Amino acid sequence: MTVELSGHYGYRRIVKAMTPMVLMMLVTSVYSIVDGLFISNYAGSDAFAGMNLVWPAIALVGALGLMIGSGGSALVSKTFGEGDPEKANRIFSMLVRLTIVAGIAIAVLMFVFMPRVVLWLGADDALLKPAVTYGRILVSIMPFFMLQMAFQPFFMVAEKPDLGTAMSIASGVTNILLDALFVAVLGWGLPGAAVSSAIALSLGGVYPLLYFSSGRNRTHLRMVRCGFDWRSVAKSCSNGLSEFVGNIALNIIGICYNWQLMRYIGADGVSAYGIIMYMGFAFAAVFIGYNMGISQVVSYNYGAGNRAEIRSLLERSMVLIAIGGVAMVVLAELLAPTIAKCFVGYDEPLCNLCVHATRIYMLSFFICGFNMFTSAWFTALNNGVVSAVAAFVRTLVFELAAVFILPAIVGIDGIWYAVNAAEILALILSATLILAYRKRYGY
Repeated sequence: MTVELSGHYGYRRIVKAMTPMVLMMLVTSVYSIVDGLFISNYAGSDAFAGMNLVWPAIALVGALGLMIGSGGSALVSKTFGEGDPEKANRIFSMLVRLTIVAGIAIAVLMFVFMPRVVLWLGADDALLKPAVTYGRILVSIMPFFMLQMAFQPFFMVAEKPDLGTAMSIASGVTNILLDALFVAVLGWGLPGAAVSSAIALSLGGVYPLLYFSSGRNRTHLRMVRCGFDWRSVAKSCSNGLSEFVGNIALNIIGICYNWQLMRYIGADGVSAYGIIMYMGFAFAAVFIGYNMGISQVVSYNYGAGNRAEIRSLLERSMVLIAIGGVAMVVLAELLAPTIAKCFVGYDEPLCNLCVHATRIYMLSFFICGFNMFTSAWFTALNNGVVSAVAAFVRTLVFELAAVFILPAIVGIDGIWYAVNAAEILALILSATLILAYRKRYGY
């Protein structure tokens, strides 16, 4: 399916065009969820908690790829809209090569220092070995992980989001099948789950690299010879800073949640939070996929000077996000017991804790979609500073403060209510920013 960036986007066209991107992100979220299911049920609670302890650090570093991809795709789309495809492809090619080099350097450093990282994350004696094992296996393929993250928004720039969906489905199916073989059949436990994810993530990074470099690529986006352009790198990174800040913040928040939960509850609290995050990752993937897709359309129209279409995209996006948020909260409330039983049905107290915490935490999806969209909106308009401010304040200010303050006031439930308080404050900030920049961008 080809999705053209130009032309008017009504509701039907938006939904049709964004569906492949949403599916791609949903399937991408499967990796850690599938690992979690197999590890919890076949390797035990310590291995499960160890994986959940180290994963935020791995995802945090992998988010560099998303920063390069999100910011770079906005710049490339804008350049296509300005009518300069040669320059757009040079920028794209340079950013892909930069991602590979950065990924190799990070992989070496994290492999060497993984024991120290895990100890800093708060691992006790029981969690240290499984966390280090899982972490080292996954960071060994960090270049491919970062490439997969970077390429995701570029499939929309290429007007071929279905290719990204197919890639993600292939990687997700590979992960599930290998988890079943390595963990359930061969009994390799946590290392087996890590190897299966590493292979699946590598597939997701290698395929688009080969595709955009091959002669079979018939899209307008392709790998070409290029030099190093510091100005384009700086612009791409500043554009994508909000996505990086958002991911850094998400994982720092995850680390802080784990600290607080180890303090108030212990390893069961970390396991419960991990299960909540699996559902949260899947739901957030819907908004992330939508934002990745719609951002390229906004950037293209911004480069082409089509302000009326930009205004229309904003209005329609708000409606669709509101509908999606309501649907997610209802779904979370209904599915909470089933999800908990799938992961920890063998432990009734932990299962009950998961249900209770999930039903509080997931209320945040009534409004978090608007806050996520605000950050993506300014990235699409090539205003990385405002985008980063929105992402930074939402998480590293509001939620970080709430996760430490609320438990001291209302006890354990304050940990689960923290995200709701933060999203309410962030919604006020998002509305203020959208309104403040209306005249500047003509929407």
